[in-house]
Amino acid sequence: GGDSSEDATLAAVGDWDKSVTLLRLPSLEKVAVEDLGGEVIPRSLLLVTLEGVDYLLCALGDGYLFSFEVDRDSGKLRDKKKVSLGTQPMVLSKFLSKGTTHVFAASDRPTVIYSNNKKLLFSNVNLKEVTQMTSFNSEGFPDSLAISTETGLTIGTIDDIQKLHIRNVPLNEQPRRICHQESSRTLCVTTLKLRITSDGEEAEEHYVRLLDDQTFEILDSYQLNEQENSCSVVSTSFSDDPKGAKMYYVVGTAVTNPLENEPSEGRILIFEVVDRKLQLVCSKDVKGAAYQVRGFNGKLLAAINCKIELFRLSDSETGHMGQMELTTECVHRGHILVLFLKTRGDFIVVGDLMRSISLLTYKPVDGQMEEIAQDYNSNWMTAIDILDDDTYVGAENYYNLFTVRKNTDAATDEERARLEVVGEFHLGDMVNAFRHGSLVMRGGESQPATETVIFGTVNGAIGIMAVLPKEDFVLLTKVQSALAQVIKGVGGLRHEDWRSFMNERTQGSRESKGFLDGDLIESFLDLRRDKMEEVARLVGGVTVEDLSKRIEDLQRLH
Repeated sequence: GGDSSEDATLAAVGDWDKSVTLLRLPSLEKVAVEDLGGEVIPRSLLLVTLEGVDYLLCALGDGYLFSFEVDRDSGKLRDKKKVSLGTQPMVLSKFLSKGTTHVFAASDRPTVIYSNNKKLLFSNVNLKEVTQMTSFNSEGFPDSLAISTETGLTIGTIDDIQKLHIRNVPLNEQPRRICHQESSRTLCVTTLKLRITSDGEEAEEHYVRLLDDQTFEILDSYQLNEQENSCSVVSTSFSDDPKGAKMYYVVGTAVTNPLENEPSEGRILIFEVVDRKLQLVCSKDVKGAAYQVRGFNGKLLAAINCKIELFRLSDSETGHMGQMELTTECVHRGHILVLFLKTRGDFIVVGDLMRSISLLTYKPVDGQMEEIAQDYNSNWMTAIDILDDDTYVGAENYYNLFTVRKNTDAATDEERARLEVVGEFHLGDMVNAFRHGSLVMRGGESQPATETVIFGTVNGAIGIMAVLPKEDFVLLTKVQSALAQVIKGVGGLRHEDWRSFMNERTQGSRESKGFLDGDLIESFLDLRRDKMEEVARLVGGVTVEDLSKRIEDLQRLH
């Protein structure tokens, strides 16, 4: 219970009956017993003080970690929390980094446990399975850690502890598109390189680069033709592939001509990774820019200028060994400029340059794509994604996010053909990519199984959207409203005004709906106690502790 064993006043004991007992030293008087439940025994215990708060950490044999706050005077345990940090037994060790105490959890997913604003936070360590860790300080290795694995010993230092680790990989040229292929353990990055010609002019060179997904070493490159730009890249397989279910990189390109408003030529290139090299197996000329390519039910869906085209892969009819060709199966027209495609099952969600979001379905029996619903508002789209079978999210060029829903249960055909706008929110930044996924480890009973979508913006921000259950949404809407009253905006700007939806077609602004501002809600945890109580009173029927726990669970999503 102290900073060294000499002034320790408490000892923790893990028992075979899946409980933890706290004993007073030196009398060994029993002061607290906590039943952990479940069927797994405690494997590692640690009493530690972080930011002046005493904690008992209890690691189980299945990778779960219990944390308790300890009242040093009474020995009582409170604020029990449970989180998953792996799947194997953990070993907990204290260490110092830049004069501050942290905890290292050695397991199959090693983690550093640290405190910020008197809240426990967890940071992944970029190591594989770790068995033990101890501090190591010598003249040659000051303030280091010695870390053992099944195969060796590593001596190193911990960088600044943070939730998100960022590593820069210099390419010395501008990356345009990126795609990962798990089967070949590679990344495909399309790049733009500026070269100075002999007469002093700048010339553009466009490449398809193959990188190792661990070392980021460039394994191979393919140079595109002069004035040919990369527009899209995807990793996919084909059901009609004569070579079997192999994974390919598909790159969509456009040939830029300064005299044309829109490209009239482009290519779809299909590469196979063979012996860590790019092998071109198919090149298809198309009449326009292949703004988007996506795998779709064993075929390839491409957005080419104002049309959507579905291709299948087959053996080349020219008879060249190993050569393949793309054959058109069907085409859907009637768009201004198709910039984005997302698919789920037989449904295709389309993001148009200026005609917002539309929904198509593919009918394999007829071999046709058919539009079944559309958002009739005029939105200039910058990104789209699918949240669930009936709900789709879009970002537009006035820095807003919005969601639309399919009216499957509507009474009339006219209503069913309209995508209903159910959410609107001003983000204040232009989103250019959505991806389903998470930036943090998942797990823990207290953490909701929440679907999250990552988004990236033109200003370099990375954000998270989470889909919440209705009950949580209703409560947090009240919290947001209460916080907006308690926290005064900079310069008197009201939060509701900043987040209201406005673009060229709205008469004034519309209050945001269907979205919550996570940054504002999480600021609750940084408030003084009296301000927290004021928010809880405005919300009604909830304690500060309950609110803190709910919001901390949300905070763990990113």
